Amino acid sequence: MGDDLTKVALKVKYYKIGFLGLLVALTLAIHYGLVLENIFGHAGWIHAIHGRFCYIPIAIAAVWFGVRGGLVTAAIISAAVMPFIFLPRQHPTDLSGELVEIVFYFAIALLTGALTERELHIRRRHGETKLELERAQRLSTIGRMAAGVAHEIKNPLASIKGALEIMSDETTPSNDRDEFREIAFKEIRRVDGTVRDFLTFARPRKTELTSINLSKTVVASLRQIDAQIESAGVATDVVITDSIHIKGDAEKIHQLMLNLMLNALEASNSGSTIQVKLAVGSGDRVELVVKDSGQGIDQLDLEKVFEPFYTTKSAGTGLGLAIARSIVDDHGGAIRIESKSGKGTEVRISFPPSEET
Repeated sequence: MGDDLTKVALKVKYYKIGFLGLLVALTLAIHYGLVLENIFGHAGWIHAIHGRFCYIPIAIAAVWFGVRGGLVTAAIISAAVMPFIFLPRQHPTDLSGELVEIVFYFAIALLTGALTERELHIRRRHGETKLELERAQRLSTIGRMAAGVAHEIKNPLASIKGALEIMSDETTPSNDRDEFREIAFKEIRRVDGTVRDFLTFARPRKTELTSINLSKTVVASLRQIDAQIESAGVATDVVITDSIHIKGDAEKIHQLMLNLMLNALEASNSGSTIQVKLAVGSGDRVELVVKDSGQGIDQLDLEKVFEPFYTTKSAGTGLGLAIARSIVDDHGGAIRIESKSGKGTEVRISFPPSEET
């Protein structure tokens, strides 16, 4: 790959040199009066145009190859016009004007080349600064990820260890053994979810868009989490339009729904209701809404909810909404969160127009 790019760069360089050679030849032909004077005859304004044409290849060479390229081109043109300057038919007053033109050739080469090289230097420094910033951001993300993994796994492992120690004690009653066995399984599921979130964020699977029945995908996701919702004493109000189809990745949409529902469930108190709505909205865009009646999100926190690892919860990776936004973006959709402290949170997602309704 690198060799191919080098060959292409060399080829482009040779094309540029060839083009400059032709342009210099044409410019000199004009300067010697082989073009315009044959049409308009000899006149002062014609000769003035001749001289100015020489600036063009010098400026182009300086832009393409910097100060050195501009000076080399200026030197070639200056050497080529010397015979014209010192021809016996030239008036002495013309000699000083022609020599001044040559000085201007080199001045233009220096000025244009210097400005071009300065611009390239600024761009190069900007690119290096950008790379350093990206590298620092990656290292910061890795650091936060490592700290998050350690924190989110350490506590469940401590619970699992304690549960196993109690279960291994022969004096522990059978009922208590069952209770601590359930605690261990619960913490294992928590660790599994944490690791899965980190892997999804760090190495997201490529989104494969196919025609899917979004209505069925959403219903299937809700059924999977039914048991958790019921055990939390939370009700659901579900309004889903049948057979809404979109171009989507069913597995990622399923993950999106689980993330949204788990967030809503964690924010909900026993006896409250989570509202889920799926319908075709304005402009034929598909609207998916998940709304809880929890404590809501403070306005300052609302601006940061999509940032990776940002969370106001005592437990959690802070990746749920970051992953959700990534999934929505991959589907060409938009996600918006509306929330007021003490009045619940509404997550509204819109997907591009459906293929079928």
